[in-house]
Amino acid sequence: ATYHEFQTPPLGDFDDPAQLADYPLWPDLDKYDYAGAKALAVRAREFGFATIGPWVSDFEVYCMMRGLENAFMDLISEPDFLEATLARIHDVQMKMTERHLNELGDLLDIVFISDDMASQQNLFMSLDVWDRFFRDRLSEYCDLVHRHGKKVLFHSDGAVHDLIPRLIDCGIDILNPIQHVCSGMECSRLKREFGDKIIFHGGVENQSILPFGTPADVRKEVLECIDTLGKGGGYIPCSCHNIQAGTPVENVLALIETVKSASLS
Repeated sequence: ATYHEFQTPPLGDFDDPAQLADYPLWPDLDKYDYAGAKALAVRAREFGFATIGPWVSDFEVYCMMRGLENAFMDLISEPDFLEATLARIHDVQMKMTERHLNELGDLLDIVFISDDMASQQNLFMSLDVWDRFFRDRLSEYCDLVHRHGKKVLFHSDGAVHDLIPRLIDCGIDILNPIQHVCSGMECSRLKREFGDKIIFHGGVENQSILPFGTPADVRKEVLECIDTLGKGGGYIPCSCHNIQAGTPVENVLALIETVKSASLS
């Protein structure tokens, strides 16, 4: 996987919401490559794949623009600046998403909303703070996607157990990536508490088993995820987040082949 990091956040030195009006690089909605996205979707359909996109985010974009340290401090110390900036980010993302939905029509199946909200031990913020800044915005995304007859996949790494009821209330359909090694994210628990409300996507552990285990370890892990998260349906098995560079090819093949074998049994 390739990851892009921002060394100098463009809003890092801002201290007043009024400065946002002078920021020159708010996205031009006409410059998104809607035709390119449509061509990729057509190609995916030729191979029988479901299609997912575009990538939508509020807090992750904010962190990139503001800098991670500032972003976490702003949750408490600069709520007015946070709110004003999120409003602009959200407006762009909503309009961009609607353009994609209109342009692609039946070629698009799922919209990908990504807002990491947790470490491997706990949430990044209190539930009250999440409610204040993110609940209504996520609901607006979900409502927009559902009006177009599509599904919402919500991505957050980490220990998001306590947030899941709120995500469901907002309207998400699929939860990714199911890091079951994180606090409160045990597969059996998630299935028991939420398995009748959402679809799980991911699950196969990729911090130790997939990159450093044997093919037999991978097969065991995949089957355990299928037996728990997939019991009675409602599970899309795959790696828990992107497969990292250096992962043995035989382990990747073991994942794929085990899923195929299980689906045929």
